[in-house]
Formats: sequence, C-alpha cells, structure tokens
Amino acid sequence: MDPKKIRNFCIIAHIDHGKTTLSDRLLHMTGTVASRDMEDQLLDSMDLERERGITIKAHPVNMTYKAKDGEVYQLNLIDTPGHVDFSYEVSRSLSACEGALLIVDAAQGVEAQTVANVHLAMGQKLEIIPIINKIDLPHADIEMAKRQLEEVLAIPADNAICCSAKEGIGIEEILEAVIARVPPPKLPEHTSLQALAYDSYFDNYRGVVILVRLFSGHMVPGMQIRMLHADRTVEVKEVGGFNPKPFVRTRLSAGETGYVITDIKKPEEIKLGDTLTDPIHPAPMLEGFKEIHPMVFSGLYPINPADFQHLQSSLAKLQLNDSAFVYQQESSAALGFGFRCGFLGLLHLEIVQERLRREYNMDIIATYPSVVYRVLLTNGDVRMIDNPAILPDTTFIEEIEEPMVRAFIHCPNSYIGDIMNLVGEKRGILEHTSTIDVQRVMLEARLPLNEILIDFHDRIKSITRGFGSMDYEHDGHQVSNMVKLEMLVNEEVVDAFSCIVHFDKAATRGRLLAAKLKEVVPRQQFKVAIQAAIGGKVVARETVTPMRKDVTAKCYGGDISRKRKLLDKQKKGKERMKSFGSVNIPQEAFIEVLKA
Repeated sequence: MDPKKIRNFCIIAHIDHGKTTLSDRLLHMTGTVASRDMEDQLLDSMDLERERGITIKAHPVNMTYKAKDGEVYQLNLIDTPGHVDFSYEVSRSLSACEGALLIVDAAQGVEAQTVANVHLAMGQKLEIIPIINKIDLPHADIEMAKRQLEEVLAIPADNAICCSAKEGIGIEEILEAVIARVPPPKLPEHTSLQALAYDSYFDNYRGVVILVRLFSGHMVPGMQIRMLHADRTVEVKEVGGFNPKPFVRTRLSAGETGYVITDIKKPEEIKLGDTLTDPIHPAPMLEGFKEIHPMVFSGLYPINPADFQHLQSSLAKLQLNDSAFVYQQESSAALGFGFRCGFLGLLHLEIVQERLRREYNMDIIATYPSVVYRVLLTNGDVRMIDNPAILPDTTFIEEIEEPMVRAFIHCPNSYIGDIMNLVGEKRGILEHTSTIDVQRVMLEARLPLNEILIDFHDRIKSITRGFGSMDYEHDGHQVSNMVKLEMLVNEEVVDAFSCIVHFDKAATRGRLLAAKLKEVVPRQQFKVAIQAAIGGKVVARETVTPMRKDVTAKCYGGDISRKRKLLDKQKKGKERMKSFGSVNIPQEAFIEVLKA
C-alpha cells in the first residue's frame, strides 16, 4: 500500500480507562472483526488479562478503513497496558508509531499513569489525540476532564474528542481524527530494508515470531535479512499481519507493521530493539530502546526438584515474550536449585508467576521479594546485593545504600492527611503538593523502594476508597541503617526466610515471621526454638511445644517419687534427643510462610 495511506498509532491511558473497549469498537467499526465474532476484550488473548480486566501485553492489529474522503486507509493499531509495571511495553509500542490516542476517563480525570504515558509519548515526539471516554456515565464531568488536560498535561482541550467506547458514541470521529492528524510514515532517503523488532513471542510449531515495524524497504519470504545487534544473517520463512489473529501476507512494505518468522528456533537468539536489514546493502542501525533495569528480585524454585529443566526452558520462552524479566541460576540449602529473577514491580512478579503456572504447568514457590542494595565495603569496594544470602558480614560493611523512588500520588483533597501518615509510616518524605482541581491533589514523595513493594498501592486504594492512584520512578540511592534479619529454626539459619530490612522495623518483622513459622513447623519430641536474629542478637522468639508421651500412665497410686523418677528419665531422654535431633521443615511450611 502507498505509505501516504498508512497510519501507525497506539492507545495509551491509565489502567481501566477504557483502552481495550475502545480497540474493540475500532475493530468492529472498521469491519476487521465480524459482528458474530465480536466479544469483550478481544485483543486481550490471555485468560489472565480477561480475568483481571487488565492488559499485560501490547497487542498489534491491522485495520482497513474507508474514510469520508472516499480513500481507503490502512490503520495499524497497538493496544498497550496501563499499569506502571508494564510501562516498558508502552515505550516499545510508541517507538513503532507516529501517533497516540490518549484516553482520559470523564468520571475520574487525569490519573498518575496518564501523566507518565504522556511524557513517554512526548519524548518520542508523537502526535497526541486526546479522547475523553465514558461520557455516558451519570457522574461524568467532561469540563473537569478538559480542564485537567490543559492544566496537568498542557494539551489543548479544544481538540479533545468526547466518546463512549461502551455505547459506540464518537468512534467514527476518532477514526477520522487518526487519518487527519496522525502523520503518515516518514520514508528515509535510502531504499534498503530497515525494520525495528519491537516485540516477539515463541510458537511451539514455528519457533520465534518477531513483531516488526518497517521504516524502509520490504520483506518477502525467501529473502535473507541481517540482524545488526545479534550479528547474524537469517532467512525469512513467512511474513504476515494481525486482524487480530495472525494472517499470512505475500510481502510487508515500508511504513507497515506485522510479523516475520525466520529460521531462529531458540528464544535467546533474538534481542528486542534489534534492527533488521539487507545483508548486502545494510541500512543504519535504529536507536532501539533504553536498557531496562529490574527493580524487584525474588527467587523462583520448582516445588518438585525434578522439574528444574522444565522451569529453565519455560523461563527462556517467557523472557522472549517479556524482555523486562531477567533471571539467573542460584541454589538454596532449603529449596534446592532455582533461579534469581528480576521484575519491574510486584504486579509484574505476580503476573510472571501466574503465567508460569498456567501456560507452562509449573508448580513453583517464590521467596520474599527484595531490591538491589549498594553496599560499600571497608576496603573501598562497592557491591550490588539483590540476595540477602550473599550480604557480607557486618564487620566488612562500611555502609548500605537502599534504592529510592519518587512517587506521584493522585488523590481527593479529603484524604491528604491519611496519605501523609502512610508516607511517614513507610519512611518517606513528602516533598511537594500540587492542586489538580478543586477536588484532587497530586502529592510528590520520596520513599525507599523496599517499603512500597508489598502493600503500598493496595493501602492507597483502601485509604482513598479506590479514588487514589500512584505512579513512581527510580530516584537514586540513599544511605540507611539496613540490617540482615535471619530466621533460625532449632539454632540453624534457614536462608529462604532471610531478608534485608531497616533496623527500626527488624524486630516487628522478626516477630511476625516467628509467629507464622510457629504455626507451620511440625512438632517434635523435643522443644523447637524459632528465633529472629540480627547478627548475633536475637530480637524475637517463639517455641514449638514438644509432643509428650504420658510415661506415668502405668503408675496406679503409690509413692510420688515413682512418678518423679519416670518424668526425670523422660526429661534426660529429651535433652539427649535435642542435642543431635534435626528439624526438617516441609515444603508446605515454606509455601505458607512465603504466602504470608
């Protein structure tokens, strides 16, 4: 198709503002999907996405639309996720587009992730078309949404299109605006093939499927292409597009998006952001994407040790589909062989675990999530520590720096006090408050990353009755009084429960862990001590009471000394048993504690 008739655009918004519903309407309006095949969340292909009502992966689709001017246009759409943990998916999608539809909920207005996604789109110099969605809701406030567009995002509200994706209002105006306002693909001076590999996934029957955006040249089956970053030449087996299921095409031309299947069979042989070009007349390398750094680390172990190889191959396939996820092999005395995995956030960790269970039938256990600490040793060396088990002894540590984040919290005015208390409880400092409108404010706070890992987002939602939202970005490191908290069962350290915590919170966390362990550690014939220790100092203790045989049952009356003699004999036996007895913690106990 003529590149002037092509429009590449994506949809960006805060979570749950109606991106996927709008994509469904666009597919229906352009006739890409027949009415009998329509269903809600059509582009969300994973069961997990449908259940949770969130988009996890960016989904491309090619649509053909006959505009009011009588011309037929090819519209290439990418539906993107809205949650902060998947902003990497959004940044990759933006690099394959010239325009973006920015959706704002008419009832909720501009939220935290809306601001973050707009900054990403502006950084890529995309044409932004503002859309105010859900105007059919009884409590929709269109004027408020328009005012926030101008005041918070500095986007002119006159150009905003009001629509209701659910009711199908304003869909045609959106399609016409895409054709009128999104520029067609710019073609470079050279005619050699230049394509960006912006995503990929693994197919059991065909190997690695690469999603590409062509900036110049063309691709046809049988031709040779060179991957500049991987530095290898491969043969094209098949090219195609999405409507929204994959369909085979004879060629892909400049300006178009689609997929390409080559003779690559191993997931690790492709790198996202790579430039595909002609091996004889190579084009310049494209910029690609910035390298992403994981923020949260957790150990993943198979519950059945025999599944280790299966877990390894599953992680390799999953990493191909989700390049923000990284892993490396490690072993634990308690849990056996497994992998140390890095994630962008806690929802990302949860989704990866769930995908491993569902898509690859893996029974896994995850250790307590931790972050990367910068440790300055007494000899001047600096070490990055993401696993409590490898933290050096305190005598060799000069200071420990923990990673910090800058959090942007949007909430109604009436909840400012509660949010400030929450920030203080999490060792954070409120740096700036700005008013969005008469009802909402944005709080800017600096907090330690490990404090917001577990329940911070949920607490904001519960405090603000669901009206609060949060976005965060990495903000360097800060020296803190961090200590290693170890759990001892029968005076033996269990490394799976070790964690690095702030000194002020160590005792509280130790008491919670000890109490939980007391519930799950099986009773023995002798007393079992469960202790939480910092260095050599025990800060919390629980005792699992022993099972006791009634040795005095055979005494019918008689002198009390007979009973005492039997009880003393039992006591000595238990002391002897304790000196060489060991406590085996069952796998179920690990799972219970790590769930808690």
